[in-house]
Amino acid sequence: MKKIKLSIFLLAAVGLMTSCNDFLNKYPDNRMELHTPSDVSKLVASAYPDAYPAYLLEMYSDNTDEQVHNTWSSMDRFQEQAYGWEDITETGVPDVPQKLWNASYTAVATANAALEFIAAQPNKEAYETQKGEAKLCRAYAMFQLANVFCRAYDPNTADKELGLPYPYAVENDPRATYQRGSLAQLYKNIEQDLTEGLELIDNAHFAQPKFHFTPAAAHAFAARFYLYARQYDKAVAHADAVLGSDATTMLRDWEQWRKLGANDQVQPNDYIKSDKNTNLLLLTGMSMWGYISRPIGLGNKYAHGKLLSSTETLESKGPWGEGGTALNYMVTSGSNVSKVGLGKIPLKLDQYDTQAKTGVPYAEFSAFNADETLLVRAEAKALLGRYDEAVADINTLLKVFVRSEAKATEATRTLTLNGIKEFYNKLRYYTPQLPTVKKQFHTDFTIEATTQEPLLQCILHLRRLVTMHEGLRMQDVKRYGMTIYRRRVSVENRIIEVTDSMKANDPRQAIQLPQDVITAGLQANPR
Repeated sequence: MKKIKLSIFLLAAVGLMTSCNDFLNKYPDNRMELHTPSDVSKLVASAYPDAYPAYLLEMYSDNTDEQVHNTWSSMDRFQEQAYGWEDITETGVPDVPQKLWNASYTAVATANAALEFIAAQPNKEAYETQKGEAKLCRAYAMFQLANVFCRAYDPNTADKELGLPYPYAVENDPRATYQRGSLAQLYKNIEQDLTEGLELIDNAHFAQPKFHFTPAAAHAFAARFYLYARQYDKAVAHADAVLGSDATTMLRDWEQWRKLGANDQVQPNDYIKSDKNTNLLLLTGMSMWGYISRPIGLGNKYAHGKLLSSTETLESKGPWGEGGTALNYMVTSGSNVSKVGLGKIPLKLDQYDTQAKTGVPYAEFSAFNADETLLVRAEAKALLGRYDEAVADINTLLKVFVRSEAKATEATRTLTLNGIKEFYNKLRYYTPQLPTVKKQFHTDFTIEATTQEPLLQCILHLRRLVTMHEGLRMQDVKRYGMTIYRRRVSVENRIIEVTDSMKANDPRQAIQLPQDVITAGLQANPR
């Protein structure tokens, strides 16, 4: 085979290039020689974004309040801007939109470099799995960007909503220009890559499959994508491909995880272990979230606090009982800190000075797992009117999510559709001053009030608990048009004042593009 040497210009961003100082004119020079499918596999392994939006999206969502105490302060200006739904101008910390943008488009460019090389080979069939993985990586990076920088997908308006540039080739022309296009086109492009990648992918060449798109991980990705795209039959089908005939074999052993205790990194490291059946795709990214999400001293001003935990999330009451005592997690808090949470996200340090123990903080995330995929399927079934099947999925999760010592109680026995309806229909809707787990939906599609809505309330309640700290809640808020608020909360957990709100039609639901990208000429999100 002819030796081909690639000089890969991994684009830091996409937009209009107008001068040598433009944001887009940044080329990390990664030269490597590609000869074999194994070489391409190594290249594609770097086509996963080295950034993850959990910290950004948790600050942005209704999982955070402003906690008021004279010793509590924000971590940095980024945290303040994210919580305040401001256009984020900070660039110097790992979790900012600019770094997510850079990392995602770099991943896209890497995937494109692999695909260009494969297209030039006479024996293309030898590279099919690498081609499949590259297409899935490109689709995933763009999907992550869409969830952060775009509105929720609505098939009735998607052709009018702003999308994002979707590069299909490595850009070598510094004068190239790009347009955002529509959200409809962006979703169409993602779907094309996703479906084509799924047809080609397999497990054969992965030494560490949990860090790659295996068929199971790809189907989990497809299930979530189609749920967000409102193609519910397809969401169910792809979830079925992950979960098989008995989903319980794929779910996390929540009781084992809870009993590990909350000391140091024990629970977080166990949560993202590659030998857990539930973990389908594990990703690392530069992030402080493993630190900020835990009940540790810094970043206390904007946090998931006791009021949220007791009324809406971890310690709230559901038809399964009170979360803090009935469910298989250990709620952690600390003296003189505002945060209440779970030990999910490990904090690691990529050390460059072993003596001083300094380096770049990063975290590892369970990007796709069977527990969340099961709830994707339950939600899709509920939206299709397959209520009994949705309840069955809920009960499958509760078999492992409810503590064994609580299962015999009245509140936590197997749920029925009537029991779910009774619980949520009796609840009053949330207000910021009188919070509950039941938030009003403002959707452009009809939700049947007596059965479908309480079932969806139950699924979204569970989903909020299962995915706590993982950055998925904000997309649920957007998809269902929930109004969320900004509140100042006293150390006694009393609401001092409501300072802002974000409704279903609020343009701030789409986080603003990085300022350098806007300056370079790409259209900003409306404000």
